[in-house]
Amino acid sequence: MLILAIDTSTRTGSVALLRDDLVIDSVSGYEETPHSTRLFRDLELLQNRAQFRLYQIDVFAVAAGPGSFTGLRVGLTAVKAWAEIHDKPIAAISGLEAIAAQSKSLIGESRGAGIVVAPFLDARRGQLFGSLYHSKQGNPRRATLELISDESILTAEEFVDLVGGESDFATCTLVSPTPEILPVSLIDSRLPGVHIETVSAVLAPMIGQLGFERATRGELVDALRLDANYVRRSDAEKAWKDAG
Repeated sequence: MLILAIDTSTRTGSVALLRDDLVIDSVSGYEETPHSTRLFRDLELLQNRAQFRLYQIDVFAVAAGPGSFTGLRVGLTAVKAWAEIHDKPIAAISGLEAIAAQSKSLIGESRGAGIVVAPFLDARRGQLFGSLYHSKQGNPRRATLELISDESILTAEEFVDLVGGESDFATCTLVSPTPEILPVSLIDSRLPGVHIETVSAVLAPMIGQLGFERATRGELVDALRLDANYVRRSDAEKAWKDAG
């Protein structure tokens, strides 16, 4: 199964090509260039390096949020168009799940059921995107994740309260590509003993692997049913509602 994975939910952004759950190649880069320009440039580079064309793709996997409103819209619109043109299914993947799934606590011999993983990501404006996942036995290489709280936009204090509400929070793993957005003093005072793990901001490879898992379970959508999880309303929508 050939999978093209796209992430335009973060400032890093990335594209990846996978054969089943094996990453063949990926392109990424943290820069200020808009995703509307970068996505197609990076895709062309990936196609030239990996020698494939879009009609050969079996499944498109895409970050469906949370994240930048404009960035998400670029990635989702492109994937909708490709899936419609080539009549292929889509795996809609949470960016927070792609962050959580990178945790070492879920991989190899150390994996286990019953632990809580709390992914978080910088949402700017002094806020973060965050949620809680519960691990359970999955494929032989990595435990799978079950969402146990809403994906939300929170202050650092609210996120710490969310984690602290777990009865055994000391065994919880906080996972993020931007861990510096949580003040160390806040963690030490409110969540003593909790483990914080830094993972890659390049999400497309993991989005592709999660997309493969969705495909094997038949959990795919078509272009019409693909939707975004913005969490935070766009500035334009907020201004319009406030004016009304």
